[in-house]
Amino acid sequence: MLRNATYPRMFVLLLVATVSVLGVARHVAAQTWGLPELSEETKACVECHKVDNAPIYQQWGGSKHYRASVGCYECHGAKEGEPDAFNHEGHWIATIVSPKDCARCHTKEAAEFAASHHSKGGRILGSLDNVLAEVVEGNRGLVTPAFQKGNSAAAVSGCWQCHGSEIKVLPGGKLDPATWPNTGIGRLNPDGSEGSCSACHSRHAFSAWQARHPDNCGKCHMGPDHPQMEIYYESKHGIAFLAYKDKLNMDSAKWVVGEDYHLAPTCATCHMSATPAKEATDGRPAAPGLPVSHDVGLRISWNNRPAISIRPEVSDKKMGLPGAEINWQTRRNSMKTVCLNCHEQQWVDNFYVQYDGLIELYHAKFARPGLELYGLAKPLMRPAEFANHLAWVWFEIWHHEGRRARHGASMMGPDYTHWHGTYEVAQHFYVEMVPELEHLILEGKGSGEPEKVAAAEALEAKLDEVLNSADHRWFLNKTDPAEQQERERRREEFQKRYGQ
Repeated sequence: MLRNATYPRMFVLLLVATVSVLGVARHVAAQTWGLPELSEETKACVECHKVDNAPIYQQWGGSKHYRASVGCYECHGAKEGEPDAFNHEGHWIATIVSPKDCARCHTKEAAEFAASHHSKGGRILGSLDNVLAEVVEGNRGLVTPAFQKGNSAAAVSGCWQCHGSEIKVLPGGKLDPATWPNTGIGRLNPDGSEGSCSACHSRHAFSAWQARHPDNCGKCHMGPDHPQMEIYYESKHGIAFLAYKDKLNMDSAKWVVGEDYHLAPTCATCHMSATPAKEATDGRPAAPGLPVSHDVGLRISWNNRPAISIRPEVSDKKMGLPGAEINWQTRRNSMKTVCLNCHEQQWVDNFYVQYDGLIELYHAKFARPGLELYGLAKPLMRPAEFANHLAWVWFEIWHHEGRRARHGASMMGPDYTHWHGTYEVAQHFYVEMVPELEHLILEGKGSGEPEKVAAAEALEAKLDEVLNSADHRWFLNKTDPAEQQERERRREEFQKRYGQ
């Protein structure tokens, strides 16, 4: 479908959409969506591109778009005067196909995506993470027409490729090389829309099968600070997927868990895909199934991105998203609806007890006292971000290790919860953060500057309070004698049972 609303085939698509909305199409067995044939404009595109870009032509030829006679011009066609439009062979076209363009046919999906955190991924630009990529790691060495003062190649080829760049359009409709190519999930497009459908549905096949595969999510959800893909493959879910991935019917049009597949879930199963309705049985009421959703946050009950996890409706409110009206309990019940297709109620409920327990452990023992200690230490540090050893230590405790622990627990990855998570949180808290705080206290108290002396004394009092608390007093060799005696009894019991 063209951006130009005067395109004659628009009537056909609007007619089909109207019929579907009115509910007539569901009663017509042979009703299909699409154009009657390829447009003359698309046929003209194909003549060259099937030679010059044969792989693209083949990908499109195997797609549902091709079978619906939706081709190059229906997606890339533009109106003269649009920000990124340029004249090519007598037609106005645009390189970028944005969610706004996709919305002309995929209205529901585009609206759900626009309401999600995915579409807002580009708003990270200018955040603490970008200070790392732009200043600490990078410089202004990448000079392009839109960035005459230079930009950081580390940000352009790193952060922006997952989160999305702000596309800069050059004269003639060409795109600045610092901002394109880019399929970041929260890309800021020239037409004002946010996001990139091709981040998940790669051009030009736009395959649902591919979007349902866990590796598709792994383009961004991997690495030291959010290793969801690695956690998934460690979990029983991922193990089952690798064993049965050829039997999951992932090219099914509806792909409902329990109906089209049952041997393993993927990321899409839990966060996006449909579930069947349940009939009333054994005294339980009937339950409606979940529809497909392109808002991947509607089934999560913790947002584990910040130093201290928050409920998703809180973060949605901060970003002005409609999810602010959907509380975490509702979202958790939606996820439980997914889980209950494979697991029984006690299993599901007990999992959430374990998950919440890990979140509270991390919060109570490390995150809350760590944040307070770090805040009190700031007057004793160099003012620039990441110019102090403590800044790096604390950042990695919450941004890397703390996230890994929380994400590991959320997806049942024990190694990421423990060895890559809570173990490293504890190790760096006790052997990196505490000694550095003690160093800053000593330095501040000896500075002779009244403000630094006062700051050092406040920090010392708080550190003393934290280390003498029930969670940390072991570090001072102040473990409760009764607890120490019980641990000694268990150690002797273990040695008697397994020792040689």
